Amino acid sequence: MLSTTRLNKYISETGFCSRREADKLIDAGRIKVNGKTPEMGLKVSDSDDILIDNKPLKAKPKRVYIAYNKPVGVTCTTEKKIKSNIVSAINYPERIFPIGRLDRPSEGLIFLTNEGDIVNKILRAGNNHEKEYIVTVDKSINKRFVDRMAGGLPILDTVTKKCFVKQTGDKKFTIVLTQGLNRQIRRMCEYLGYEVTALKRVRIMNVNLNGLRPGQWRHLSDKEMSEINKAIKGSAKTEEGSIDLNKKDKSVNVKRNVARDAKLKKVGQRKQGTLSLNKRK
Repeated sequence: MLSTTRLNKYISETGFCSRREADKLIDAGRIKVNGKTPEMGLKVSDSDDILIDNKPLKAKPKRVYIAYNKPVGVTCTTEKKIKSNIVSAINYPERIFPIGRLDRPSEGLIFLTNEGDIVNKILRAGNNHEKEYIVTVDKSINKRFVDRMAGGLPILDTVTKKCFVKQTGDKKFTIVLTQGLNRQIRRMCEYLGYEVTALKRVRIMNVNLNGLRPGQWRHLSDKEMSEINKAIKGSAKTEEGSIDLNKKDKSVNVKRNVARDAKLKKVGQRKQGTLSLNKRK
């Protein structure tokens, strides 16, 4: 039995255009499915005859999975108007897009693909897929820093999940995340009064850089894809995968951490003699 897919997604997977643009084509009546004008949301399969402006829709391309060592300065966007965009940097002959992102000042491993379904299965926070980073900060770190990074910190109206953190140098540490909050590591370090000076992602799930120099890319091997597909088999690709159990008690945790840090700051100020007590007259 052939699997079916919503028409806009099916068109997008051929590389013809995005889902949003496909919706516009459907709404404008420029698409025919088996000789009829389709309704929005129609599901189709490879056996259906699909025409756009009376021209046959080309077949879906072979699925592509790429591991890329993103250099500092490349932007994780498909917007061609941004000169440093990742798609132009790789210059792959078919339409691909990044799975997730790395900040422009960051470097390291990122996946690119032409398959939409795999993206959310890897990225959703509730799916708990690991990403490993090597981080350098602007001043010396200690056990307290490591413990607090690992234990969870209040950023972006939530508390970060507990994670593995190991000090590897005076100003350097390794961290393994299963979340992907916006600029998460940088925000966590900023919360503790540190600034990230270098950030490199070295692993996503079972895939590492494998000697790729900055700017180089390779296709993921059959073995790597087999392990990834096995790992994401039970992964949610929709909103249930976004559920971060850490957020259940986020308001309590955030308030507790903020109150704790405010108390510590006040104690420090008293020791320095910067606070004055109101005297009764």
